Amino acid sequence: MERKILIIVENLPVPFDTRVWQEATTLAAAGYTVSVICPKGKGYTSDYEELDGVHIYRHDLPGEGNGAVGYAREYLSALWHEYRLARRVYREQGFHVIHGCNPPDDIYMVARMFRGKGVDYVFDHHDICPELFEAKFGKTTGMLYRSQLWLERQTYRHCTFAFVTNESYRALAIGRNGMPPEKVHVLRSGPRLERLRIQPADPQIRRGRRFMVGYLGVIGQQEGIEYLLEAARYLRDERGRDDIFWGIVGGGPHLDALRRKATEMGLDDIVEFTGRVPDDTMLTYLNTADVCVNPDEYNAMNDKSTMNKVLEYMALGKPIVQFDLTEGRFSAQDASLYAKRNDARDLADKIAQLLDDPARREAMGAFGRNRILNELSWDHTSRALLSAYDAYFTARGL
Repeated sequence: MERKILIIVENLPVPFDTRVWQEATTLAAAGYTVSVICPKGKGYTSDYEELDGVHIYRHDLPGEGNGAVGYAREYLSALWHEYRLARRVYREQGFHVIHGCNPPDDIYMVARMFRGKGVDYVFDHHDICPELFEAKFGKTTGMLYRSQLWLERQTYRHCTFAFVTNESYRALAIGRNGMPPEKVHVLRSGPRLERLRIQPADPQIRRGRRFMVGYLGVIGQQEGIEYLLEAARYLRDERGRDDIFWGIVGGGPHLDALRRKATEMGLDDIVEFTGRVPDDTMLTYLNTADVCVNPDEYNAMNDKSTMNKVLEYMALGKPIVQFDLTEGRFSAQDASLYAKRNDARDLADKIAQLLDDPARREAMGAFGRNRILNELSWDHTSRALLSAYDAYFTARGL
């Protein structure tokens, strides 16, 4: 009998969500019938399409919530569309499992509506939502924060097994949420090497500067881009380094505010915010960078989270500078220098140190690239996905 999985993701469209898309296409290539429910987004507006053997169903979603009323409106709207489309998927494709990708931690509610049909829930833990709430709002008290803890516990209570992105998340699943250890599988978001191609640099991007520092990622409130701007200002104005160009690639809700901040700091001639760009443009920028940076500040969320950008830098053979965070250090190891936590000047000094040492840059880049090739690429990490689902369906006699 054919094995069928429905993946639900609320916060990003597919195939833009790299982790979800890699999971979906890997399962489809292994012979599973895979459907995905996700929101619409820029460039992804079709209600339905089939790509690479994956059935994609999309829905409209209101803007990101702000405060209790805004969050309730966003979550309830998403849940309604997810349930509505899940009924359609069940009729058209069928599924034995709903594979729910957070945030938020409420998709188990959709899965409960299909329990009478023998459908199980599998949780794919992308973000630790209580810590994400703390990072955004600086609170570990109040109704909204407590609701994040409650939803996380309920999600683990209702899932058959779970995938988590690293050992820090696994410890939270077992310790904070009481999940049996044998039901928690570490599925790291390793990059696909065919997507991240090493190619020649484009010197024109540097705007006449000798060096380039690159950043890739979402431009959000908790990504620490302010530290990067302060590092650029410090190196130019206090250390006389007018030979560095800073290319910041990515889009997000904080982009306009950061562009204004860069202008106010007088950095427009050395800092570029590209916004969201196609993969080819992204690759050109990162391949041109001499050093890549992860300025995520130290907080409970970032310390425990694996950042895709770090792995992508490593796949391209780039040396990295970042703050000293637990999972960032695990991922990069000797491919990175580690600045004092939340210290923009030390971040800047580490960047300058690497820019002035080409031999060290080369050695660090080679170490990171080999770590991806031999341990952390999707070809390696995806084995956890396939083995867990094979064991599950075999136990069900499917």
